[in-house]
Amino acid sequence: MTAKRKRAIGPGPLAATQGVQHFSRMTDTNNTRLDTWLWAARFYKTRALAAAAVDGGRVELNGQKPKRGKSLKPGDRLRIRLGPYEHQITVLGLSQRRGPAATAAQLYEEDPESRALRERLAEQHRLAAQLAGIAPKGRPTKRDRRDLEKLKRRY
Repeated sequence: MTAKRKRAIGPGPLAATQGVQHFSRMTDTNNTRLDTWLWAARFYKTRALAAAAVDGGRVELNGQKPKRGKSLKPGDRLRIRLGPYEHQITVLGLSQRRGPAATAAQLYEEDPESRALRERLAEQHRLAAQLAGIAPKGRPTKRDRRDLEKLKRRY
């Protein structure tokens, strides 16, 4: 016994609405979501991380806490906190696609005071690590591994 399939008559249920376009065509390149822009400008590795940062209050738009879907426009001022560092930037361009780092750097301009403060803080972190004796090394040497093994056996 074979089941008969109903054949679709006409172009489909959405064809009756003449003024409606497909969703992908409705996206406007002038309206870029905040989380998408942060991802495209390479502040965050994924859009989900960018959305979590916005929801967590680590991003301010023009002095206010925005929602992740807030539309950006050129001239907007952003304050982004990434770990101990803070970026104060001005939006110069919009993008919904993640491109090369050189292209992403053209989407914004960082305030000189913000950049100087970040570099000073990074230098302080490097000096503190040197004073504490924490050398930024790669993998341990054979001698270091032997010392670790002796320490583990002792406890």
